[in-house]
Amino acid sequence: MNRIIRIAAALALSAGLTFGAVAAQSASISGEVKKIDEGAGKITLKHGPAKSLGMEEPMTMVYRVKDPAMLKQVKVGDKVTFEAEEATSGYTVTKMDKAK
Repeated sequence: MNRIIRIAAALALSAGLTFGAVAAQSASISGEVKKIDEGAGKITLKHGPAKSLGMEEPMTMVYRVKDPAMLKQVKVGDKVTFEAEEATSGYTVTKMDKAK
């Protein structure tokens, strides 16, 4: 009986980790840097659907950045993956990495 409980616990943990990884991937948005405005702390990104933000269609948008240092890590033309959130002042990029 103890072995069955351990197997069930391992399966539940495995399923939970898999779901968490899928949820994290769905929050990531693929895009391309079109413009950087360091003075205003903004970046223009052309991106595919952003389901985490309720955007079903590809579009080009201006985003604020949570950390201005993010703007120094990319240049116009770079492919990126990013996460963003909606705030009262608009959409804000909270995480951004160059695409691999």
